[in-house]
Amino acid sequence: MNLSDPVNRLTGVGQTYTKKLERLNIKTIADLLRHYPTYYQDFSRVSKIGLAEPESNVTIQGKVEKISNQYRGWRKSLQKAIINDKTGQVQVTWFNQPFLINSLKKATKISLSGKITSFGSLKTMTNPEFEVISATPTIHTGRIVGIYSETRGISSKWLRARIRVALKLPIKEFLPKRILTKEGFLGYQEALNKIHFPQKKTDYLSAQKRLAFDELFLPQLNAQIKKTAWQKNKLAFVIKPKNRELKRFISLLPFKLTSAQEQVTAEILADLNQKTAMNRLLCGDVGSGKTIIAIIASYAIYHNRLRTLVMAPTEILAKQHYQTFRQFLPPKVKIDLQTKSQKKRLTNPDILIGTHALLFNKQLPKNIGLAVIDEQHRFGVKQRSSLIRNNSQFFPHVLTMTATPIPRSVALVLHGNLELSFLDEMPQNRKPVKTWLIPNKKRADAYFWIKKQINKNQAQVFIIYPLIEKSNQEMMKNIRAAKAEYKKLKENTFANFSVGLIHGRIKPDQKDKIVNSFAKGEIDILVATSIVEVGLDIPGATIMIIEGANRFGLAQLHQLRGRIGRNDQPAYCFLFTPNKIDQKGYRRLKILEKTSLGVELAKLDLEERGPGEIFGTAQHGFLKFKLASLADYHLVEKTQKWAEELVKNNQLTPSLKKRLKEDKISQVEPN
Repeated sequence: MNLSDPVNRLTGVGQTYTKKLERLNIKTIADLLRHYPTYYQDFSRVSKIGLAEPESNVTIQGKVEKISNQYRGWRKSLQKAIINDKTGQVQVTWFNQPFLINSLKKATKISLSGKITSFGSLKTMTNPEFEVISATPTIHTGRIVGIYSETRGISSKWLRARIRVALKLPIKEFLPKRILTKEGFLGYQEALNKIHFPQKKTDYLSAQKRLAFDELFLPQLNAQIKKTAWQKNKLAFVIKPKNRELKRFISLLPFKLTSAQEQVTAEILADLNQKTAMNRLLCGDVGSGKTIIAIIASYAIYHNRLRTLVMAPTEILAKQHYQTFRQFLPPKVKIDLQTKSQKKRLTNPDILIGTHALLFNKQLPKNIGLAVIDEQHRFGVKQRSSLIRNNSQFFPHVLTMTATPIPRSVALVLHGNLELSFLDEMPQNRKPVKTWLIPNKKRADAYFWIKKQINKNQAQVFIIYPLIEKSNQEMMKNIRAAKAEYKKLKENTFANFSVGLIHGRIKPDQKDKIVNSFAKGEIDILVATSIVEVGLDIPGATIMIIEGANRFGLAQLHQLRGRIGRNDQPAYCFLFTPNKIDQKGYRRLKILEKTSLGVELAKLDLEERGPGEIFGTAQHGFLKFKLASLADYHLVEKTQKWAEELVKNNQLTPSLKKRLKEDKISQVEPN
């Protein structure tokens, strides 16, 4: 029997239990052994019955004096037993376990763990853990006991019994001896034994240390293997930097690059000058200046007589990129746009910008030197792959960009197969957006203040809603929706102002018309859904209201407020919430008041809530860990260094390669 065998090969695991275990994502014996305890109960203090103190958690051992069933109605019963030893006796009560009468006969030696209580002079225990004392050591009582994530019909007691059997199988070590020695780790078999059946606290702590390393190390190793394969197999055009032209271009920009932008630009230009294809992820906050870096890289490609593809997830963002590229690059650079509604006009543009429509273009420009993919997490792996397939012998350099705030520790694991660049500095003219959590009772005051700002400072306002139309679902009936609220705002609250509406069901040409009107200042207030999350650059917009803010993730809220404050004027974001919001949700939103940097926001959210909030529940390929924490940057760095060293020196042992295959690790890939 092997760890990779189906779990039903273990004794006592039939078809019924196999289906129940699947609800816990346990399909193989290895899955069972990696179903670690979520916490522990310390029942290691064994006491004589007469010496056991009331209200204490102890283990007592004695003989069954008597046991009986007491029926209390349909399918309800009590099992009462008297257990004694030489020092005294205790009355034990269980609920709805009539089978105990057959297994706990008189004089049976039994071990019980739980809380001792007193009823007058009588000592009692209610629903204690128990097991019959035999020649083998106890696993449910008289020791530190692991408590597991359970499901209907699968208890921690049942899991412990099966895990004890599984641990008798031969379990091979897969980490190299060098790592075990240098890090002072337990062997794999010992770690599994000690995490499930520790004798003392230090046992499961040292086991967790080793197994948490494994959880981060294996995906890091997998990422390094992919990165090495990319660098080996993806030959690319070598891009000569043409420093004189680039320096002149940068010097003529209407702003000075930040030191972070200069650093990232240097990293990218160095990558482009290699014969292996660049595969770099640029993480930068909303407004940190990612687009100008893509423009500089594209200009370097242009001077090498090659072409650039730029792909964005939405038509709005694609058009925004087209306008920005056109604004900064000289007229001699031929730039074209292709979307669902905008067909390509130039036969062989130097830079082709578009949406998914590029994927279906059978006449892409020849000699593509660079593919820029914005908001890369919004595209599927196959979509990205089809974009960067090239009919030449060379592979394009790939620059993917995201404004989703990603802590460095998360990026190293999730995107470990890419080179990483971070823009962790904002341009000098970008002021932090002042953010406040507004209770519903202050709504009227907020509206009054906004009217004053529009009249006095010609401010423009976004009002964001989580829904397009009212929902009929009971849980969502009270959530405000864009279409219904737009009518009220236009006809009542802001009747003296110009109010527009935009959402995902409006036709593209109509969207463009509305956005252009807003950009020109013809619309004072734009009512919208999260469709405006990316791609809208409205310099005059300085105020945003987000209705039902508790319905959005922190990263999404940060992205939304990034639509305002794009000039040198103060900007304000109001988070409106329902009258009743739980304490956890309230604390989470208060973080936005204190934090303006997306990466810091994501780091705080990671520490408090875990990674789900950063990427959303549907993020394909996201790794879920049982023991490791992506917030533990020290451990993330350590596993990355070991993975890089092993791959670089070709030190992957057969057992390590086998473990990688067994784990079937999947990650989000850039292409």
